[in-house]
Amino acid sequence: MIEIRVICDPTDADRVTTALNTAFTTGDVRKYPTRDGKRARLYLTADHRPNPADWPTPEQAYVGAPSINSEIGWVARTLATTECFTELDRDFYLRKAALLDRIALLDEPDTPDGDATTTADAAAVFLLDMDQPGVTCDPRAYVRQQYAHALTAEQ
Repeated sequence: MIEIRVICDPTDADRVTTALNTAFTTGDVRKYPTRDGKRARLYLTADHRPNPADWPTPEQAYVGAPSINSEIGWVARTLATTECFTELDRDFYLRKAALLDRIALLDEPDTPDGDATTTADAAAVFLLDMDQPGVTCDPRAYVRQQYAHALTAEQ
């Protein structure tokens, strides 16, 4: 992740922002006037455009994964046997996010903005923030990448 600061003519701010969005995966742009008020300062966080090979498809990420029912059982048993206010490890949040992603994928052709998708997005953002706060990438793609790595490491 990088932090970018640009000072430009205010009339060029939209063009500069578009160019940066084309070159990088960016977060929100914060725009302020310079002290003299004649130019604009743009601040944004950015990541290099991801290499498509780094982001597995859902089919690639979940090949060899336990069934959805098995994962639901694992998540439920983990929560049922854990004392309240116990901090759970990364593996729990990764498996939970992957489970919710898989459930949302079953639901998305019919309801791309439904509850399953919203829940999967939230779990993915939580994992991404837990691992690398401030990173700008597709959170669910990140879950798939990390889950695929975890499955490969287990074999």
